[in-house]
Amino acid sequence: MRNTWILAPVLAIAVTGCASNADQRAAVRGALIGAAGGAVVSAATGGDLAEGAAIGAVGGAAIGVITQDGRQRKVYRDRDGRRYWVDDHGRRRHISDRR
Repeated sequence: MRNTWILAPVLAIAVTGCASNADQRAAVRGALIGAAGGAVVSAATGGDLAEGAAIGAVGGAAIGVITQDGRQRKVYRDRDGRRYWVDDHGRRRHISDRR
């Protein structure tokens, strides 16, 4: 178990360096921060560390992409009710609504 907690951050840092664009790097960075926060909250409340880290990683990745480069992005809804934001090139980036 201890090896897993040591290996996970090392692999995550390696993946961050290989990400090909800013959106991917922001998502990975957000996922790492969210996973760490989720694990800390789970440990403090007596919950499952892996579950807390997974939930934190998903939320952190979404927030990381939306707030890429320190700028908060405005989120819109299209006619079908799907949420999206517009990147620097004017392309719509849809946000998945997993419930």
